[in-house]
Amino acid sequence: MISKEDIFQIGSKKEFEKITLKVFRHQYDTNLVYQQFCNFLKKDKNNVKSLTEIPFLPIQFFKSHDVLSSPEAIQQTFTSSGTTGLQTSKHLVTDVSWYEMSYRLGFSEFYGNIEDYCVLALLPSYLEREGSSLIYMVEDLIQSSNHQDSGFYLNNYDELISKLIELDNSGQNVILIGVTYALLDLIEKQNFQLKNTIIMETGGMKGKRKEMIREELHAILCNGFGVSKIHSEYGMTELLSQAYSLGDGVFECPPWMQILIRDTEDALTYVAEGKTGGINVIDLANINSCSFIATQDLGKKYPNHSFEVLGRFDNSDIRGCNLMVI
Repeated sequence: MISKEDIFQIGSKKEFEKITLKVFRHQYDTNLVYQQFCNFLKKDKNNVKSLTEIPFLPIQFFKSHDVLSSPEAIQQTFTSSGTTGLQTSKHLVTDVSWYEMSYRLGFSEFYGNIEDYCVLALLPSYLEREGSSLIYMVEDLIQSSNHQDSGFYLNNYDELISKLIELDNSGQNVILIGVTYALLDLIEKQNFQLKNTIIMETGGMKGKRKEMIREELHAILCNGFGVSKIHSEYGMTELLSQAYSLGDGVFECPPWMQILIRDTEDALTYVAEGKTGGINVIDLANINSCSFIATQDLGKKYPNHSFEVLGRFDNSDIRGCNLMVI
């Protein structure tokens, strides 16, 4: 049996590899979808001896299959946002306390005690639908901050502007978590000079604005909020852990999460550090679904395990993943 202590107290590279292989064997035994996928690639729990031999399930499987490694009842179903008519991903969570422990410990790993902050959230497109794992996390962070002014803002920009200025001027540490297009809307209404506020963008124009390269976007946001860096959160419906960037678009993972970069031409091989490829995520908090996910994001990894996200695969261009659909 793999416990929360096993996963959330990982302290070394060797320990990470040992627990990861243990999780792989557990999920091979208990997750029929993943087992069939591994067998298709002629991989099983007896011939996988290292991290790079572990098969990574294409993220599209969360749209077409119930990806489960537990017989327990479903406590929570997280769903992705999607264009009308397109199938969305669903992440079936049998024990939501794994998610809660993952994001609470992950946040404190990068930012310290949540009670040191007032948490403001500008996430209109997420609030307007059911099943967002981001809203679940941010709602809990808002509650855990124990600050009377922490809360969500939908379209009440004027109220948010005055609150943000008031809190920042008072010396209060603030985190403003926002979807990208809404942060841009906010600085079009008001130019700020914030001294005590972290701006954290969660990515995504959600069809509201044209996509921008990160350097251009962050320059506009830095100028608009009067800050020197823009922080970012890298998470998704299919994961129960987040990586964070404290600036410059370079992300770091908590100790129970790691990424590998696969070759865009051959999904079963990996590229060298500093080279661009597809992002594969090991998320050990996903103990009850699948901890090994091949995403549709492009990125590159650096020697200290940090990484950048550079964009997404074109849907028609996910080479090597087509052979992976059962």
